[in-house]
Amino acid sequence: MKPTEEFISNLAKLKAGDLGLLRAHIAKGLDESVNGFDIFTGVWWQVREKSAGAPRREVSWLVMKLYAFRPLEPVNNDDFILPRLLGKQAYGDRKSRIYSKFDELVQTPLNNIEPALQWALSIISEQNRQLNWVHLTDTLSIWEDTKTRRLWTEQLLNINQGEQS
Repeated sequence: MKPTEEFISNLAKLKAGDLGLLRAHIAKGLDESVNGFDIFTGVWWQVREKSAGAPRREVSWLVMKLYAFRPLEPVNNDDFILPRLLGKQAYGDRKSRIYSKFDELVQTPLNNIEPALQWALSIISEQNRQLNWVHLTDTLSIWEDTKTRRLWTEQLLNINQGEQS
């Protein structure tokens, strides 16, 4: 199992109480709570000990809070990557609003992206119960690369019109 896959697997095993505690840490830093830090280390550190290829600490903390916010079932399927799922929600009256908010999201630096990703997860969770969390984590790990953001935009826009019913 790759490090990011192992991290997501560990994350998905968290109990409801731990997820609740993580939800209380939304918009907070990792160093703001001993309890939050303990949950984080229980999920992330065992992956980091095995591999230097583990997701970065700041990205892992962000993904953990996002998962607690909307614990969509993890799947390793490219049909369930965030921009494609969001693109499927962009139809009718919602299309321009979703495109506008998504444009803001891809222009947001990693250290400020949490609210924009919460918005995206809220939109996609209306009709989807699954997400490729590994892809999200890996994408956020290279968020500073403009090619990454451009690819996300293409994935949103290239959704087959027939799938948007």
